[in-house]
Amino acid sequence: MNERDALARGWAEALQDGAVSVPYALLRTYRTLGLSDTEAMLLIQLMAFRQLEQNEFPTTEQLCERLGATPAVIGEALQRLIKLGFLGIDEYTDPGTGVLAERFILTGLYNRIGEMLASGGRARASATVAGASFPGGGVAAAQKPEDEGAGAVFRAFEQEFGRPLTPMECETIEAWLDRDGYPEELVMFALKEAVFAGKLHFRYIDRILLEWSRNRVTNVEEARVHVQKFKSGR
Repeated sequence: MNERDALARGWAEALQDGAVSVPYALLRTYRTLGLSDTEAMLLIQLMAFRQLEQNEFPTTEQLCERLGATPAVIGEALQRLIKLGFLGIDEYTDPGTGVLAERFILTGLYNRIGEMLASGGRARASATVAGASFPGGGVAAAQKPEDEGAGAVFRAFEQEFGRPLTPMECETIEAWLDRDGYPEELVMFALKEAVFAGKLHFRYIDRILLEWSRNRVTNVEEARVHVQKFKSGR
């Protein structure tokens, strides 16, 4: 056996170790769930980071390297997975260091697969931002009309910040839109106010939205009036 054959055999044996446990149900159902190939592979890579490297919160750069994708593609995939409830982000205290850390959680993915299998292989309607098939087997996410506005919000933030948003920043925007119920155009206007004030960070934008909420500001026109009154009173 020459050196090259020995090296190849060594690699083959090594590949049998350190295997990643991927639910077969994910491989069977990800298209039915409306996930693209990129999104499914991203979920698998998150499993690999957790199982083999004990890394529960890989960076965008690490994910880009693994998937051979741009930060914009990774950011968009993470945003969509979080929005659809397949992926979540949890804060916890590291028992070894006592430092507050973040980690990706896949409970939503497993729950959604379980629901689909229990219903006889039909994806829940809320999860069907379904993949549209193209020649060659490719899948593109067909966004619902209400998702298009949310996408514009994410793009506006990325444009103003000059970089892809982090998963936690994406989750913050989702909370403003879904949990707090702020209209998309109001969140966009709060972003503009932060830019004009030279205070482009999420805490400041959150304070703006909270201030408007306390004063029963519900749309952009009311926000403009409120901002003008505030400036006039200074």
